[in-house]
Amino acid sequence: MSCWKYWPEIEEIAETLEGLGAENIDHIDELNKIDIEEVKKQLDRIEVIAHDKDIDFDSAKHILDNERMNKALKLIRKFYLYIGARLETENAQEIIDSDLDPDEILNKFHFYERYEGLLENESKLAKFNENKTFVFIGSGPLPLTLIMFRKKFGCKCIGIEIQPEVAELSRKVIDKLGLSDGIEIIVGDETTIEDLDYDILMVAAFAEPKERVFANVWERVTPKTPVLVRTYSGMRAILYAPLTDKQLRGFHKEIMLLPIGNTNNTSVLLRKIE
Repeated sequence: MSCWKYWPEIEEIAETLEGLGAENIDHIDELNKIDIEEVKKQLDRIEVIAHDKDIDFDSAKHILDNERMNKALKLIRKFYLYIGARLETENAQEIIDSDLDPDEILNKFHFYERYEGLLENESKLAKFNENKTFVFIGSGPLPLTLIMFRKKFGCKCIGIEIQPEVAELSRKVIDKLGLSDGIEIIVGDETTIEDLDYDILMVAAFAEPKERVFANVWERVTPKTPVLVRTYSGMRAILYAPLTDKQLRGFHKEIMLLPIGNTNNTSVLLRKIE
């Protein structure tokens, strides 16, 4: 099926998002002025397009590589990143502030089901168990990846978060969930891994800038260390720019698992090339 039919709708969605307050996204004090329910409504529309199974990878490239679509996709991806961060922060704060069961609040997180699909894929890429230490670069305010791997496999988990206030928020979430004995959050960037002992490394999909992050990781990992990454492929790449060969230079793509169900990320196992 041709992807051309989606061009007008993608542009219409981008125009609607721009009208919701695109200028406020870059200013933290203005974020609450954005109507999050309307943003979710528009992004739900774009996800229907992203999940169209009848659009193959070659057809998807007509949208992804087109200059006319570039402006629309840039704005859509900006809002996609924004809503993820805002929903994570809100869920984290609710867990901390509420007297209700923190696990029940966590399970209500908007993207929780998708993380279950990610976990299923990523657990096939490396051997997670109670004897392994798992490091995640870019753990964010709601470190759901670390929480789920700790609960399911019992591995020691370390999150690296560059923003101190975000790291502190995630520590409070972990403490409220009773997981502080198995999950540690460190403030720093990707170079922090140089001082850590670990068995498995993962880089968050939203870790930026990509070229610097992977160049620094390459300098500090061994060829035997499994490096897991999350990227976007096919039509799902309209949601967020996929990793490029240039960004991943020095690494070999050993295994790539396409998304399961409503999950958006393609899971990839990398190995360092010496």
